Amino acid sequence: MPEIREPKQKRSIETKKKIIAAAYKQFSEVGYYSTNTAEIAKEAGVSTGIVYGYFKDKRDILLDVSEVYLKKVYAPILKMLDSVDKISDREALVVSVLDGAIKAHKKNAKMHEALHSLTHTDEAVNAKFMALESDVTEQFFEKLTAIGYAPDGLREKVHLSMNLIQSFCHEFVYDKHAYIDYDKMRGYVEKILLGLLQKVG
Repeated sequence: MPEIREPKQKRSIETKKKIIAAAYKQFSEVGYYSTNTAEIAKEAGVSTGIVYGYFKDKRDILLDVSEVYLKKVYAPILKMLDSVDKISDREALVVSVLDGAIKAHKKNAKMHEALHSLTHTDEAVNAKFMALESDVTEQFFEKLTAIGYAPDGLREKVHLSMNLIQSFCHEFVYDKHAYIDYDKMRGYVEKILLGLLQKVG
């Protein structure tokens, strides 16, 4: 097996990105367990040997794929982060964030299924989730503090808000309990998020 290398030249970086994108597509359409490295290589348009030049195995690819997935599902929250001091209609912002988060979860349903099952058994995958969650919490905390909003328990409020968005999306997109009125639940989520933002700026 060739030595694993970290790409530095533009062409090598692009090749690695192609492999990650191909794996993301395969995992999303077929599922992680139903995909093998040869299929990822074929999708990426490279040889299996080249894949093994950048990754030890399929699980190693999954770790990079999980980072892409997390950035996709957190993108609406990061949008809120970028817009929180620029937009006057915060109610519209909250609606937009929830719509975006729901769309991202729907689009990445199979990746969600694979990755969330692995967070309970794979420490490295779980660590990726924890690290990004911590990073987004800290970015939001610093943004709110920079614009003069720094009440007691701000980190805790931000963390809970992010968890609330993710939890609602999981309920709305994946769980679909028959006894839940999801329009009513969404209304509660919007009110809680607006409670966090109403004193900003």
